[in-house]
Amino acid sequence: MTDTVLTARRGPRSVVVGGMGVLSAFGRGVEPLLGAALAGRAGFGPVGRFEVAGRRVDRAALHPGEPSLERELDRVVDEACGAAGLSAARRAGCPLYLAVHGDPALARAAPVRRAEHAVEAFAAGVARRAGLAGGGRAYTSGCTASADAVADAASAVARGRAERVVVAAGYLVEADQFAVFDAGGALARDGRVRPFSAGRTGLLLGDGVAAVVLESADAARARGAEPLAVLAGWGRAGDAHHVCRPRPDGAGLARAVGAALLRGGVGPERVGYVNAHGAGSVLGDRAEAAALLRALGPVAERVPVSSSKSVHGQALEAGALLELVVTVAALRAGRLPVNAGLLGPDPECPLHLVRAPDPVGPPTGPVAPGSPGGFALSLSTAFGGANTALLVGVP
Repeated sequence: MTDTVLTARRGPRSVVVGGMGVLSAFGRGVEPLLGAALAGRAGFGPVGRFEVAGRRVDRAALHPGEPSLERELDRVVDEACGAAGLSAARRAGCPLYLAVHGDPALARAAPVRRAEHAVEAFAAGVARRAGLAGGGRAYTSGCTASADAVADAASAVARGRAERVVVAAGYLVEADQFAVFDAGGALARDGRVRPFSAGRTGLLLGDGVAAVVLESADAARARGAEPLAVLAGWGRAGDAHHVCRPRPDGAGLARAVGAALLRGGVGPERVGYVNAHGAGSVLGDRAEAAALLRALGPVAERVPVSSSKSVHGQALEAGALLELVVTVAALRAGRLPVNAGLLGPDPECPLHLVRAPDPVGPPTGPVAPGSPGGFALSLSTAFGGANTALLVGVP
């Protein structure tokens, strides 16, 4: 009976993660980002990309130079497809699910040309240049956007509607969104993101462009591909509590976690790590801690938890996919990302936080569960009460 229920909720086919591509403040490629996350080495520094003289906060996690969102999306999609071993013919049959804030050129476009810069047209351009199939999707729903894209892509693959899907996402810190978050007092005044820590003062924005290939396990096996991870489950739920404040008891996120575990047929005791949303806000972190306690029960106080935003910042629509890349890479490395910036415990967040490694020991975090029974959750929340949970495991 249990297998029947799981198949009905998830679909009959297993979903695996193939190649990955990424850009972050630490450079291009997965390894620089993973190294920073494992060491707890934050990438925040002064913003030089645009004028911040009149702002309360002047820090973000920026990739050096003047990266172009279009070019970087093209590059990470090509990197992910290449790492997955996709031929041109297989790419041609593969849809793109893209999460972005929008076409950066829209604000500068003349009114008569704005339709050409709609987000759907932007996504179609990325797909066309990558040699992917048309008819993909665009997601602009805030901080859960790329996690929602992953969940939709996984559902399509699991139910046989697609053999494989490329999911990509991108956000490069720009003046308008920086100004909005700064004016709202959401940015960390001390220039550090300190998730779940006493004394935390908010979030900081960061560059993030990422792509992953999701594929049916049977299709990957048939072409001799070696998956990076299994996307075992996914879940989404809404709170509808407040336009920007989270529901204090974390009920919506707890439901999303529960749905992901149910789809994966995984009990809380098999969760070996949680990459939390952990933006560093007082209310948000406390609500997320409450959600984990609610969803995982007694296990929650001993499951290792960290937020990789503590090193790479909040990449808005791209943040969830960036964090999924970190989670998969960390599981494969057998290490846990550090929850950087801790000043002391917050009694309202009674979680087992991954702390900075001993400076005389190895330059990485504690050993992660690398056995086939070990799974990790990657969590995302957004304004308006959106919550998405992704469950991955190493094959």
